Amino acid sequence: MNWKNLILHHGRQLGTLAGLLLLCLALTIATPYFLTVSNLLTVLEQVSINAIVAVGMTVVIITAGIDLSVGSILAFAGVVMATVLQREVPVPLAIGIGLAVGLGCGLTNGLLITLGRLPPFIATLGMMSIARGGALLFTNGRPVSGFSDGFRALATSQFLFIPMPTVIMLVVYLACHFLLTRTRFGLYAYAMGGNEQATHLSGINVRRHKTLVYGLCGLTSAIAAVILTARLNSAQPIAGMMYELDAIAATVIGGASLMGGQGTLIGTLIGALLMGVLRNGLNLLEVSSFLQQVIIGTVIIVAVLVDMGLKAQKK
Repeated sequence: MNWKNLILHHGRQLGTLAGLLLLCLALTIATPYFLTVSNLLTVLEQVSINAIVAVGMTVVIITAGIDLSVGSILAFAGVVMATVLQREVPVPLAIGIGLAVGLGCGLTNGLLITLGRLPPFIATLGMMSIARGGALLFTNGRPVSGFSDGFRALATSQFLFIPMPTVIMLVVYLACHFLLTRTRFGLYAYAMGGNEQATHLSGINVRRHKTLVYGLCGLTSAIAAVILTARLNSAQPIAGMMYELDAIAATVIGGASLMGGQGTLIGTLIGALLMGVLRNGLNLLEVSSFLQQVIIGTVIIVAVLVDMGLKAQKK
């Protein structure tokens, strides 16, 4: 592949990467506190949760779907796991139960969409309310806190000076990147997003694979719940508010198309990093949190406009 084809094929991701580097340069000039080891490690740790949620969202969007329930699933999986932890159940088993809750919610979304024939927007909107209500009922609206040091080590420990949440994020990305690029699961996900009817006519079980895609999205939300609970030493039934919008934003900024059939996890990671660096920089510059929302929303709109411009050039 020559340079021209490389730019055309990966133009969006390269553009997002260039934007991230320019943003880092601008913040380095604007504040002396940005380009420090402690601040950069903090950014990576803060980005990890949204980035992991965005993994599942990316795969869903590649299939031309959407999942509005990821934040609520995160909260539900978190409080169930936390409640089990308080009953002195071994940490690996408690984490496994939390992951199973997330996976189960995701698979339910998939079955509602494939067997129930509900639009993804409606099915996941319903699950958003069900999972949030379930989290509140499970805890009577109260946070669950106080865990063992062994569990908290998932957020407080380091591996080669890298925070453990960042290590977990990288492992999730590597595993799911392999899944998307080296397995039939990934091939079928892109095929469904490109033309679902043609995929079905070619003999692929679209219902099964689409259900698994939403199951993966629920699972990544639960993984993020494990990290968030360990970081805060508390599971909140109201955790994960607006996380679905952050995950969608990271995916779109990273080059995925909401029409399906296009997107990469590398692009999503760059998008999540760009959002994290932007938020961190605005905080260092003491920009109002209200204005931050305006700026981030503007960045999302510009990203979509750039995507539309690149598509028009290809045509």
